[in-house]
Amino acid sequence: MHPILAQRSRLFLYLAVWVAFGALLAAVIAFRGDATLPWALAFAIPLGLLLGMQSLSCWYLVKILPAGEAPLSRLAGTWAGAGSLMLAIWVSVSLGWAWVLRTWGGFTGVSSMLTPLMLFAGIVGLAVAVLAHYMVAAFERSRDAEHRALELRVLAREAELKFLRGQLDPHFLFNALNSVAALIGSDAQAARRMCFLVADFFRRSVRLGTQESIALAEELALAETFLAIEEIRFGARLRKRIDIEDGIGNFAVPPLVLQPLVENAVHHGIAHLLEGGEVAIAARRRGALLELSVDNPCDPERPASQGTGVGLGNVRARIQSLFENRARVAVEAAPEHFRVQILLPAVVQESSACAS
Repeated sequence: MHPILAQRSRLFLYLAVWVAFGALLAAVIAFRGDATLPWALAFAIPLGLLLGMQSLSCWYLVKILPAGEAPLSRLAGTWAGAGSLMLAIWVSVSLGWAWVLRTWGGFTGVSSMLTPLMLFAGIVGLAVAVLAHYMVAAFERSRDAEHRALELRVLAREAELKFLRGQLDPHFLFNALNSVAALIGSDAQAARRMCFLVADFFRRSVRLGTQESIALAEELALAETFLAIEEIRFGARLRKRIDIEDGIGNFAVPPLVLQPLVENAVHHGIAHLLEGGEVAIAARRRGALLELSVDNPCDPERPASQGTGVGLGNVRARIQSLFENRARVAVEAAPEHFRVQILLPAVVQESSACAS
């Protein structure tokens, strides 16, 4: 649909512009002495509206012949032909309307030099209309390009997030299977219990991992399930402390945002300490932000990690993709202590009824 006809307010404004054009033409006619002012107003304003209605058709030619894309010869030839046809119609109607006003309206004293003026006014009016339509078309193309760019950006972000989420399950499964394999020979019952816990963890993570965000309480439950799995392997060497501020359990967090950090705390921290240690998970509100942190001790003489580094890098990438500069991941790495802090916008997860 024509952009001017799409909204009534635009159409009224458009017609007002052409009424003003007709009034200006009437003033020129009266000033030149071609006719009296009352006759000029009765003559020019309807013709201004007619030229405006004719000019609406320029939009469809503008769409067919976009500037900068259609050959110049084709542009010039098409507009010359279309302009000549519209001018011929407008001048013919002008002469007929002048005759009606002289014959039936009682107006006299009209100059015969009116025709050249009407031809000139028609050329100016149509030229301005064509230029205005090209400007509107350029604006629409720019807006459509921005819209398409935004859609592509959203699709790219969704694809990136799906890829990052897809990395988590194989990464966790690889470590879990290694743990089960290590237990089978020494404690088959513990290995069997670990298999059930791993199955429960995957059942939850598959259900929640398809969502863009989940309640903090649900994410903490996943982290606790993971720690329960690792407690089978490490026994009393692995201790946990969860410190959650009251009333924030229903805040929204990305699914599986804590589990990779807890996994790193166990496998790169606790696993290298003979006496074990404590994994501390904390969550609190800081104004408009939600602060999550995972702390663990570590051995300053531990060997370099042979892992793929998926966990922490995955969390960083997901947070950046989801929130850009509205969130951040900070790491404090000391010789005997490691801490990861995540700051997210404090937003309630509307679809969840979970609370702390």
